[in-house]
Amino acid sequence: MTATLTDPAPADPTPPKPRWKLSVPAVIIAVLFLVGTCVWTYPSMAAWFSQLDQSEVLKNATTTEDPNAPQNAEQLRLADEYNKKLQAGGARINAGQRLPQPGQSAGKDPSGTLGYNDILNSPSSDVMSRIQIPKINVDLPIYHGTSDETLLRGIGHLEGTALPVGGVGMNTVVTGHRGLAEAEMFTNLDKIGKGDYFTFNTFGRVVTYRVIETKIVDPDQTETLDPVAGKDLATLVTCTPLGINTQRILVIGERVIPTPPDALKDATEPPDIPGFPWWIVIMAGGAVAGAGYVWFAGRPVKPKPRPARKPAH
Repeated sequence: MTATLTDPAPADPTPPKPRWKLSVPAVIIAVLFLVGTCVWTYPSMAAWFSQLDQSEVLKNATTTEDPNAPQNAEQLRLADEYNKKLQAGGARINAGQRLPQPGQSAGKDPSGTLGYNDILNSPSSDVMSRIQIPKINVDLPIYHGTSDETLLRGIGHLEGTALPVGGVGMNTVVTGHRGLAEAEMFTNLDKIGKGDYFTFNTFGRVVTYRVIETKIVDPDQTETLDPVAGKDLATLVTCTPLGINTQRILVIGERVIPTPPDALKDATEPPDIPGFPWWIVIMAGGAVAGAGYVWFAGRPVKPKPRPARKPAH
């Protein structure tokens, strides 16, 4: 009997090496994820840059230097004179008006020395004063007036009220936005309570106020901004409820004499630069996560090994 030999089965052709392939759905998902991360971190990023800008403004302003410097001393003298004019009836606050209505003597007098915008004004900066509220980490410039443009830059002084240099029978009123996406401003003013402090540094004159009352009023209750005889007051104003803005938060402080040493020290130091920008870490992490997802989705799938063919007998 003759044995029959069979030819060996041909070897399987070598399968092509799998390659990475871009996944369009994965790219779309990664882009949407990155956009969502940017939207989520935008308020922190904008607030960081806003704080950096405001710190630079305060750092470069001459309004917080030596009060005895000739230019500063003259501006403070004019501010005191202006406030005395107001105390004598140079301005009035009418119910139903958005701003106090200046009387004749609150504007420019014949000598041209008492114009509101000409007082506490430096050739090198339009900053009127600096306000610090340690409880809520506020350190912001104050500007003349309360226009929308002004309140996007910092805190506004309410024209028709006393300038922020102190004085018995005065009530300085400053206002700020609340709930801006790009800056904190007075967003946390509702966290201020009795016994907290805030400080103005105006052309080197530092005045500190201790909070004696907080309340919520309607916008037309402007009589609450009136000065009180025998008291040196300052009032901080912002809108509430957050995002609705139908009422106003008032934080009323009475001056502390002498100025507390800590407040005096802080008011004369350069502003703090913003802290570490953690939003960069979050955005970078989101970008890395998105790129990793795209790579993972397009990676080649390792083929399963095929079972070897058994030779025929």
